Amino acid sequence: MRRFHNIFYDRGLYRSRKGIIMGVCRGVGDYFNFSVFWIRVILIILFLISGFWPVVVLYFVAGFVMKPEPIIRPQQHYEEELYGGYARTRRPASDYIKRRQQTLERRIRNLENTVTSKEYDWDQRMRA
Repeated sequence: MRRFHNIFYDRGLYRSRKGIIMGVCRGVGDYFNFSVFWIRVILIILFLISGFWPVVVLYFVAGFVMKPEPIIRPQQHYEEELYGGYARTRRPASDYIKRRQQTLERRIRNLENTVTSKEYDWDQRMRA
């Protein structure tokens, strides 16, 4: 299951950050491993055959529905969840960051309590 998830994630359908207009054509080309030039040619042919509005509306709907390509591909499962949550809504990502910050704060507080306690000072004097 984990291996399949990584393969799917590596080839996920995203809007490209290097595209001309919203990156939809380049994102589709990257996903299907197809030349972006031919994707654009097909889009222009569909544009001429079907008329202006259907293709433009579908293009912009796809542009708003597709998540933007991550700047740096996540390597760990929790990074994937964080990016996926952030791309959909900011709430899960901010909750994750708050939990992480609280955990680190608690660990630092425990470390400070240990180092500043009288027992720690006494142990340090005995070892010297």
